[in-house]
Amino acid sequence: VQLQASGGGLVQAGGSLRLSCAASGRTLRRQTIAWFRQAPGKEREFVAAFWRGGSSTYYADSVKGRFTISGDNAKNAVYLLMNSLRPEDTAVYYCAADSSIILSNVRVSRFYDYWGQGTQVTVSS
Repeated sequence: VQLQASGGGLVQAGGSLRLSCAASGRTLRRQTIAWFRQAPGKEREFVAAFWRGGSSTYYADSVKGRFTISGDNAKNAVYLLMNSLRPEDTAVYYCAADSSIILSNVRVSRFYDYWGQGTQVTVSS
């Protein structure tokens, strides 16, 4: 499956952005899709996951209540709506997909087989 992440940009603190992860080559209906982010000098960290077509969603504590992950099967895409953005949310955001990941690994980047190219999110204070 090929993933294309988009929607990043520059926004002021408190603002919102919606990231998109469009897939081709395979339906996302049975995939687990996750968003990870990586800030300069930091390790890639889990943000949110859309488990097996949306049966469950999971969030990092740092974004819970501010970010929402959702999917559109008709468009074969997954979205990350980010509200109340903070400067510490600044990072390159990546979407990832895997069809066989188990629940206990959903927050671990090395278990995802497919990755998009990343989209930059910059939040100014």
